[in-house]
Amino acid sequence: MDTFKHQKSRSSGDKNTKSRKNPKHFTDVHGLPCIEKIVTSVEDIPEPISTNIIGMIPNWINGNFLRNGPGKFEMGNHRFNHWFDGMALLHQFKISNGEVTYRSRFLSSDSYQTNKEQNRIVMSEFGTLTMPDPCKNFFQRFVSRFELPKPTDNANVSFVTYKGDFYVSTETNIMHKVDPETLEAIQKVDWSKFIAVNGATAHPHTEPDGTVYNMGNSYSSKGAYYNIIKVPPTKVAEEETLEGTTVLCSIPAEDKTKPSYYHSFAMSENYVVFIEQPIKMDLLKIVTGKLTRKSISDGFSWNPKLNTILHLIHKLTGKVSSIKYLAKPISTFHQINAYEEDGFLIIDLCASDDGQAIANYNIQNLRKSGEALDEVFCTHEDLHGEDLHKYGGLEFPQINYSKYNMHPYHYFYGCGFRHLVGDTLLKMDIRRKEMKVWEHPSLYPSEPIFVPCPYATEEDDGIILSVIITPNKDKSTFLLVLDAKTFKELGRAVVPVNIPYGFHGTFSSTA
Repeated sequence: MDTFKHQKSRSSGDKNTKSRKNPKHFTDVHGLPCIEKIVTSVEDIPEPISTNIIGMIPNWINGNFLRNGPGKFEMGNHRFNHWFDGMALLHQFKISNGEVTYRSRFLSSDSYQTNKEQNRIVMSEFGTLTMPDPCKNFFQRFVSRFELPKPTDNANVSFVTYKGDFYVSTETNIMHKVDPETLEAIQKVDWSKFIAVNGATAHPHTEPDGTVYNMGNSYSSKGAYYNIIKVPPTKVAEEETLEGTTVLCSIPAEDKTKPSYYHSFAMSENYVVFIEQPIKMDLLKIVTGKLTRKSISDGFSWNPKLNTILHLIHKLTGKVSSIKYLAKPISTFHQINAYEEDGFLIIDLCASDDGQAIANYNIQNLRKSGEALDEVFCTHEDLHGEDLHKYGGLEFPQINYSKYNMHPYHYFYGCGFRHLVGDTLLKMDIRRKEMKVWEHPSLYPSEPIFVPCPYATEEDDGIILSVIITPNKDKSTFLLVLDAKTFKELGRAVVPVNIPYGFHGTFSSTA
């Protein structure tokens, strides 16, 4: 069957396909409230400590709420330049019978250990280039500038699962298997030992049977390629990690020396959807960074003259659609959901019409106050009413993933972004285009995670978990629990330590 006809795309029949999008979600850095403490280093708390419960934590919630993000922003007298560079700090909120304990642990990565031992930044990160070792002689320092940048293993973006095991991940080829009970790193795992990729995203998608799909780049003399990765659902032997992983297909970059940056991708029942956006990575600048004294982030650029390209890959065959789907230039970090319905493929995502998002997260900003193909040009439909604009747009989207990922759905949850980090929690009704809001001045919520109630009968039967950062009040960070249906506060667990603003997390039930 022809790929275009078999796939289900929102189209009027004349190949004017529509994909949904959210409005611009990053704001000007001027006039910000003081959020410096959001990127202030903290100490880890390896042993669990009690929290102060205010209100009520439902007794049916039993499990670990795991979070990941940067927790240390300097080593000795050296400071990291970018929010993405901070040393990974893993968090666990253990919820049981209405009580909550908290612990945290710095990831014992090579980057962290080496930096700590030498009391300076030794390992380069995304926005920070290491300085030459002052103990080396001039010749040694000069030669070191010609070395290729070593990929960081500072996995500070997310918790992910493969074959039932928990990993912390960033966007390089290195992950760390982690014990979700103690937060201790168990094993360093290199994607390139199993498949020919130079990294993978921290946002894989999981099928109901446990099969996981991801994406990763590869580079060769022929140029850059985007690879669709497939990880089997179960282990054959206890000692294996990513054994059996395969590359479903490879897609050549439009510009072989300047592939697009991507943070995540979309997946429906039958298709992987990759969005090739006009945020470009100049490979020459990146590989010569030590010589030119430029960080990896200096090799990123936004080209508004380029269209966005949507690639559709059939999951069963690995075949890429011969139809080229185009959209106006947009930048996107996170896709919300994708599903097939009535002959259409619906893609919902958070998007911006400029590519400045990555540059906005420099620490100084946060501390301020060949073959002829058919072409389809995609337009968008907003998922919201005008009331969203006053919240600055939306990011960190989450849904009732276990039940509604790859299926038609009604609700998603996210953070309103007016101040570079989330300052409100939002529940979006995409059918009625209505919105519920949780908002308190000087409180900064993190990514909202949906946890379904036992025996839930409706999509929003459950609770929302979000860590609330309180930069203007010492040692008062708390875990917020909202009723997902009403978006009213049920309770909070106040932690007697400071916690920096993090990235992503997950809930692992122990019931």
